[in-house]
Amino acid sequence: MDLRILYRIMHLRPFQPPVYLKPAVVQTLLASLKIRTWGKKTMLHRERQMVLKTQKSVRLLGVYSPQPEENHRGLVILLHGWEGSSHSTYMVTCGDFLYRNGYAVFRLNLRDHGNSHHLNKGLFYATLLDEVWEAVDQASNLGRGAPVYLVGFSLGGNFAIRIAARYAGQGNGKLCRVVSISPVLDPDKATDRIDDNPLILSYFLKKWRRSLILKQAFYPDHYDFSELLKMKTLREMTARLLERHTDYADTHEYFKAYSIQPERIRQITLPLSILTAIDDPIIPIQDFQQLKSSASTQVIMHEHGGHNGFIEGLFQPTWYDRFLLKQFEA
Repeated sequence: MDLRILYRIMHLRPFQPPVYLKPAVVQTLLASLKIRTWGKKTMLHRERQMVLKTQKSVRLLGVYSPQPEENHRGLVILLHGWEGSSHSTYMVTCGDFLYRNGYAVFRLNLRDHGNSHHLNKGLFYATLLDEVWEAVDQASNLGRGAPVYLVGFSLGGNFAIRIAARYAGQGNGKLCRVVSISPVLDPDKATDRIDDNPLILSYFLKKWRRSLILKQAFYPDHYDFSELLKMKTLREMTARLLERHTDYADTHEYFKAYSIQPERIRQITLPLSILTAIDDPIIPIQDFQQLKSSASTQVIMHEHGGHNGFIEGLFQPTWYDRFLLKQFEA
C-alpha cells in the first residue's frame, strides 16, 4: 500500500520531529535515556515477574502487566534490543502507553538480559530463535482469547521478523500482527557501524562488559572473560567469544545465521510492519530498500528517527506509539 494512503487511513502524518530533535544521535540517545521514564507508570505498578521454561529447560524472565477484565483490548508482547531489557526506556514508555490505552503488556527478557544471567548456564546468542519462539508462544496464552500482537526493537525486531516468518507453518493462530522497529537485518554491517561510531561503541562495550562480568560471577567454573573484557571492538569480542564457546567458524558465519534476507520477508503471511529511519546510525538504509512491501508486509522509512527513536517530544509518546495503537485498532 502507498504510505500516503496508509497515513490518511490511519489519521497519521509522517514523522516530523522539531528541529532540536532531528539529529540522529539525539534520537538514538533519547530512546534509551532514563529521564523519559520519569513520572507515574501505571504498567510498572501492576507488573509481575514470570519465568517461562522451554522444552529444553531454558528459562527466560518476563514481566507481565495484566489489564482488568473490563479494559482488556488485547495483549502486546514486547522484545527489547541487544543489551537492553524489559526495563529499557523504550520498552517502558511504549508499554505504558499501550497499557494506558487498554492493552495488557508482556515484556520478555532475552537470555542473559535484565536480571536473568543466573537462570541459564549457557550464553546468549542471537541465533537462539527456538527459545524466544517458545517464550512468545507461551506468553501469547496470557491473551485470554483476545488479539495478541508482537513488537520488537532493534535485535528484538530481528527476532520478531524471524518469528513472523516461522509463524506461517508453526503458529498457534493467536498472534495477529507483528511490528518491527529499527530491526537489525544484516548484523555484519551493523557491527561495523557500531565499531566505527565511538559514542555508540562506548555505550555497547560498557553494557556488554557488565553483562559478561555478571555471567562470570554466577558461573565462575565455566567462564573466564578476563581477556575478552580488554578488547576494544564488538567484532573482536564476538570473534573471541565464538572461537571459545561455539562451533561457528567466524563472525561472518554467525551473523549470516540470523540475518534477514529479502526472500524471507516475501514468505511472511502474517501482517507485518517494519519501521526504520534513513538516518539510523546503526542500520544501513540500503538493507531496507531491498525489501518489498506486499499484501501482508509494509516497510515504512522515515527521513529522521535515528535508532529506536521517532521521538516527537521529551515526555511525549513516540511516533511509533501512536502508530502501534492505530495498527491494533485497525
